[in-house]
Order: sequence, then C-alpha cells, then structure tokens
Amino acid sequence: MEGHSDMTPLESQLAARIRARLGDLRGAEARVAEVVLDRGAGLVHLSVSDVAALAGTAPSSVVRACQRLGFRGYQELKIAAARHSPAAAPAPADDTGAPAARALADTLRAARAALDGITATLTADDLRAAAEVLAGAGQVVLVGSGLSGAVVLDLAYRLRALGLRVDAPADPLTAQLAAAQLPPDGVCFAVSHGGATPLVIDAARRARAAGAAVVALTSYARSPLTETATHTLVAGGQDLVFGLETTASRLAHLAAVDALAQTLLALRGRPAEQALGLSADITADHTY
Repeated sequence: MEGHSDMTPLESQLAARIRARLGDLRGAEARVAEVVLDRGAGLVHLSVSDVAALAGTAPSSVVRACQRLGFRGYQELKIAAARHSPAAAPAPADDTGAPAARALADTLRAARAALDGITATLTADDLRAAAEVLAGAGQVVLVGSGLSGAVVLDLAYRLRALGLRVDAPADPLTAQLAAAQLPPDGVCFAVSHGGATPLVIDAARRARAAGAAVVALTSYARSPLTETATHTLVAGGQDLVFGLETTASRLAHLAAVDALAQTLLALRGRPAEQALGLSADITADHTY
C-alpha cells in the first residue's frame, strides 16, 4: 500500500505493537491493519467507515481487526494513534505552568478547528432540507448518548420553543420504543459524533422501519448512522488534539443546532414566533 506524505507515522512502539500481531490477521482484517499503519496519526481524520472503504471491507471487520490488535474498538485505536503522534508529545515535566497553558491552548485550537470546519461539511441545502422535514413533522424523537446527550437536551429545548412536539427519552430502551412508534410523518433526530453508537443506530433503524424520516447530526460523512439516515448534517472536528475530538465536535454540533433552529424559525413563520413568545414568557417568570 502506498504511503501518504501528509500523514504522520505512528510512534514506533505503537506501530511495533500492531506489526507484531499482523501474523494473527487474515484477509480483510489484515488489510485493515495495513491501512492503520499506512495512515498513522492521520487516523484522526477517518471514521470507521472511511477505514473500511480503504481496506475494501465492512465497518464490522474494522472493529474486529481492532479487537484482534488488542483494542476495544476503532475509537480506542484512533485515540492511541493521536496520542502517539509526535505533535502530541507531552509538555516538559519541569515546567509547572506548561500543562495548564497547553490545555487552554489545545482546547481553544480544537474548538476553532471544529467550528471553522463546519463551512466545509455542512451546506445550506442540507440545513434547509433537515429543517423542512422537521417543520412538517407530527412528532420528533431525539436520540443520543454520552457527550451527544448534551446536544440532544439543547436541541429538545429549542424545538419545543419553536412549537414542535418533541420526545427526548433519557432511557435508551424508551428511546428505542419511541423511535419504533413514530408515525410516517414523524422524525427521528439522531446525534452521534462517530456515527457508530449502537443504541443510536438501532433507534434510527427502528424509525426508518416505521416509515419515519431520520435526520443524523454527526462528525463524519460516512458511517453506519449516515447509511440509515434520510438527511445528514455533518459538523465536527476530525483532526484535533488527543482527548479533545469529541469535546470540540460537541461545540460544532451545538452550532449546527443553532443554525437549524434559526432556519426552522424562518420556515415555520408565525406559529414558531408565537411558540417563542410563550417560551419567552415562561423564561421571564423564572429569571431574576
């Protein structure tokens, strides 16, 4: 497999660990390992579906290969690759101010990169299409877990404030049931950074089986979630510092939610404005 000059190679210890297990892999799993070695720290750019496409196999084979290599899954391998890249070398131990200074600088850099990248992945047409399907929805079910849960809560408040009927179950089994019971004019809005969270994907698939539309908000254009979705909003960081990828992507997802709410307000017009007035009255009664 040809090398990529714009990719940073894996640190020798991690690369050696992977090469040591190549003999245990066959077929598609071996091709996945070769992609990992070839792309190195550049894996932070790639979703599990991207790696699967490069290796000519399915995402499930990528996950199995990662597990055979000693990782719990692709996400853990990707974090290890980012952690072992030369750019992520730790600050000198004798500089007591360096950890805090670096943490602040890296966090802000990651946030800026994620927000600046939205214009390259999220189009006005995608945003309007998602807003249109929400505007006509009889019911909306929101699903998301982990850090995406914060985005779901924010989105639930904004959609309710615009007058939509919204359900955002905290319990994953309840979310599955709610998605499965959506009417044909319903919408399942699924939020997942990597687009591979099983609970979120299962809810999206149940919604599709019920005849409802599925809007996905994710950081990667290709994933099991986007394969299920009828509408996809891509926003989020993919080339960020170790430990901050999902955090920065959450900020990008919140920005996308804000833009979606503004678009939806324009589409729904008077009913949305009336609903916002009610929301403002309630907020005023409890703000001091």
